[in-house]
Amino acid sequence: MTWVAAVTRLRARREPGVLVTVATVRGHAPRDAGAKLVVGRTETWGSIGGGNVEAVAIDRAREMIGSAEHDPELLDFALNDKVANRHGVQCCGGTVSVLLEPLPVVRAVAVFGVGHVGMELARILARQDLDLHLIDTRADLLTAERLDVLADAVAQLHVHHTPLLPEEVLETLPHGTHVLIMTHDHAEDAALCDAALRTTHLGSIGLIGSAAKWGRFRRRLVTEGGHAESTIDRIKTPIGLGDINGKEPATIAVSVAADLLRTFETEGG
Repeated sequence: MTWVAAVTRLRARREPGVLVTVATVRGHAPRDAGAKLVVGRTETWGSIGGGNVEAVAIDRAREMIGSAEHDPELLDFALNDKVANRHGVQCCGGTVSVLLEPLPVVRAVAVFGVGHVGMELARILARQDLDLHLIDTRADLLTAERLDVLADAVAQLHVHHTPLLPEEVLETLPHGTHVLIMTHDHAEDAALCDAALRTTHLGSIGLIGSAAKWGRFRRRLVTEGGHAESTIDRIKTPIGLGDINGKEPATIAVSVAADLLRTFETEGG
């Protein structure tokens, strides 16, 4: 498996890893500069030459994974028989620098409702390195032509057309997915709020709308949904930055995106 495929596999599994690269070589070494190794929690793919260099790099990579470190790190090795090594002697005669780059778990965001605001929000979030799920009951809002503006997205896009029960998508979302509810139908929004509160593996839950709308929803979530007040508090509404009051879809989308990015910063990593 190529290192690119290995990185893709870790991303798909939502597992952290470390990309290890031979950065510089002077003299003789097992591998040339540019050789790569991908280290996961329990697996490795590729090789930077084996021996002490690779073993030490794997040990350090797994320490970085375990402590959720995010900064890259450079390790230097002298390959001669006068150096005491943790995993045996390598006496090729050269020196090697190895770069370790953490591959954190990429965040996931699900936008329920790809209308005017949802589409503007998708255009902003698509510029971020994350898994972006777009869900709508209306097929005409998810056509290739309409979503063509996202063709150069940095994010990995996942489009879900759910004509009947969009809340069923919640169970399929990755662990920790941040959910934003902004459909065209208040009944659909209410069903999604109820289902999101019952889906314990999600990250933050945000709902677009007025205080009056949320007041009705909150009463129903208690009386009909049987949710405790503390559980209902998982839902943030209104979403967006409070000091941005514009009502244009693009303005609302900027506000919501900024609020979400601030949530990312708060949770760290």
